[in-house]
Amino acid sequence: MNCQQIRTLLERNLLFQRLSPAQLDRVARLAVTVSLDEGESLFEQQDAADRFYLLISGQVKLYRLSPNGGEKVIEVVNAGATFAEALMFMERPTYPVGAQAMAPTTLVSIDARDFVGMLKESVDTLLMLAADLSTRLHGLLRELNDLSLHSGTCRVATYFMEHEAAADGHFNLDLPKQVLASRLSIKPETLSRIMRSLCNAGLIEVEGSRVTIVDREHLADLAEQCGAGETSLGSTFYQTQ
Repeated sequence: MNCQQIRTLLERNLLFQRLSPAQLDRVARLAVTVSLDEGESLFEQQDAADRFYLLISGQVKLYRLSPNGGEKVIEVVNAGATFAEALMFMERPTYPVGAQAMAPTTLVSIDARDFVGMLKESVDTLLMLAADLSTRLHGLLRELNDLSLHSGTCRVATYFMEHEAAADGHFNLDLPKQVLASRLSIKPETLSRIMRSLCNAGLIEVEGSRVTIVDREHLADLAEQCGAGETSLGSTFYQTQ
């Protein structure tokens, strides 16, 4: 992929739309494309964070390993998103997570140090970028609050409602169940029990990886209310946590 092709990809992304044409040219000249096979690592937890990334195609799993080797999926990055960009503002940054391709994946790798140097030359661009990153941070904090306060069933219901909104009642689970369970901070067997409970309650139907929302109103009520410990579907759902 040549410099002009990389530049075209960058200017379509919100993070880089704040840059001037000259700034875009500078970033594109130092950027490189990276191709990964499914299961291949992009970087490991605690590696030096000297680059950040724009995902062009495929999926990347961001995860942390516990001292006993357990894996917690922090985020699944999809095409069009950037990640690891906030680390460029830290002194001697290291990646707090590992990154692994979940499918054949193509990324644009961006020189973080030069990007920061460029921002220091333009206070206006720096402030606009800081505002964008702040918006993303608030979104992550809201998600952390949801993960902390809501039941596993509520998180599953919320996830289904978010995907249904863009798919007219039908959608395919785009993540393996083990990864989705980790993403929602529940065990894979708990996710299976929750999905069976939702099916038995007549809220959804599941065939393979395809999910159909049968009772949208009650599923939405569950997503909204169970954080307060109240749901018309009874206490059975709370026993699956």
